[in-house]
Amino acid sequence: MAVATREYLLFIGGEATEPASGDLSDLTEPATGEPLARAALAGEQDVDRAVEAARSALAGDWGKTPGTERARLLHALADAIAANRKELAELEARNVGKAISSVKAELHQAVENFRYYGSAIATIGGRANPIGGSLLFYSLKEPVGVAGQIVPWNYPLMMATWKLAPALAAGCSVVLKPDPQTPLTAIRLAELATEVGFPAGALNVVPGDGPTTGAYLVRHPGVDKVAFTGSTRTGGEIMRLASDPVKRVTLELGGKSPNLLFADADLASAVPSSAWAIYYAAGQSCEARSRLLVESSIYDDVVSQMSDFAGKVKVGDPLDPETQMGSLISSTHREKVHGFVERGAGEGAEVVAGGAVPDGAGAFYPPTVVAAPNESEIAQEEVFGPVVTVIPFEDEKDAIRIANDVKYGLMATVWTGDPARGHRIAARIKSGTVGINMPYTAFPGIPFGGYKQSGFGRELALETLDLYLETKSIVVSTGARPINPFGL
Repeated sequence: MAVATREYLLFIGGEATEPASGDLSDLTEPATGEPLARAALAGEQDVDRAVEAARSALAGDWGKTPGTERARLLHALADAIAANRKELAELEARNVGKAISSVKAELHQAVENFRYYGSAIATIGGRANPIGGSLLFYSLKEPVGVAGQIVPWNYPLMMATWKLAPALAAGCSVVLKPDPQTPLTAIRLAELATEVGFPAGALNVVPGDGPTTGAYLVRHPGVDKVAFTGSTRTGGEIMRLASDPVKRVTLELGGKSPNLLFADADLASAVPSSAWAIYYAAGQSCEARSRLLVESSIYDDVVSQMSDFAGKVKVGDPLDPETQMGSLISSTHREKVHGFVERGAGEGAEVVAGGAVPDGAGAFYPPTVVAAPNESEIAQEEVFGPVVTVIPFEDEKDAIRIANDVKYGLMATVWTGDPARGHRIAARIKSGTVGINMPYTAFPGIPFGGYKQSGFGRELALETLDLYLETKSIVVSTGARPINPFGL
């Protein structure tokens, strides 16, 4: 069925399900404004049904599925994503407005996420050792229970796999809430999971509004753990909602990531890579390097080069394979992004490139370069658009000071010809990930997460499995003599 004529329902208990309210929203393509599909919106009754299905699965078929079978299912789902990658890529590009060239790379990682955790299941196990005398200790690893997972609109499919793969590997059942603007690939992913054999209720998808449906999911008594990716403000609210029942929480939040460029760096790599690091997802990425810190001796040259590269980025139809940057998620979000640029200019920042809302259909915004001091709003707050702020520094000490002078700490990149300097700075920057002379950020198997207000917990790695597991310690007496502590 063509995407524009299809209705995407909730996915609960292994099947497409009508929402209790009957509410379906009309989705449009951000890049064209044309109708895309109709998608169900979940309410509290639907969350209740999804949590009940997840708990039933945990007590039934899914809870009885051994690790080897979970591994097989994860690999089977990876195969299904790969087999349906053309459909999924088009669906994602049209729903998000993102260039399909970027979406294809995200799909590759989505496949690898399931493969990685399908293999990592073999690492889930306890340990055993004698305590001394006749006492023996051993531990068991058990799934934490039902995981409520909330993913944002900027990476609907890939971020869903970041959450689902480790949770399912650990043996948890899941209630996933995608953003109501971008639910299509998450629903399709749940359909594929059922097709390859995941038991009913192991994976449930309930798109809905954050302050209502999302909040209800977080505080639901049947949810044992919450994992969230999104804004820092919403993450703080989730912590408050989860505090009374003392639920486990993992938060991957905002960023204002620095890109440090020293005069001894290879500018032929550093400058175009710096352009990619902010523009590849139209800046709508938590780890986008939106603060370009440049050694003062090459500052003017780098600003000029960044301006040139910004003008060369191919912006256009997300489905065109030559497009390098698509649209923003909506015209409303574009207004928010443009507001940052206008206020920056009003405060004395220089808009070197871009910075104007283009004519025509779609929520497009040009790659923008702004020269502004580090204390300005546009250099401190997360713009979440294709806007880079260029800031000069004097020396290594000054660069580290400026890099750390924000409330976030998710990602950083260092460009230098001095290997010792690269490692020295990486150790002093308060970021969850630091790249040295390369712009890429997230790889299956490498922990991804933040310092400070960028959240806590890690994604993509073996450490992530522990976030979905309980450790049970068992101590047993192996001695032949009776135990009589009081000597009675």
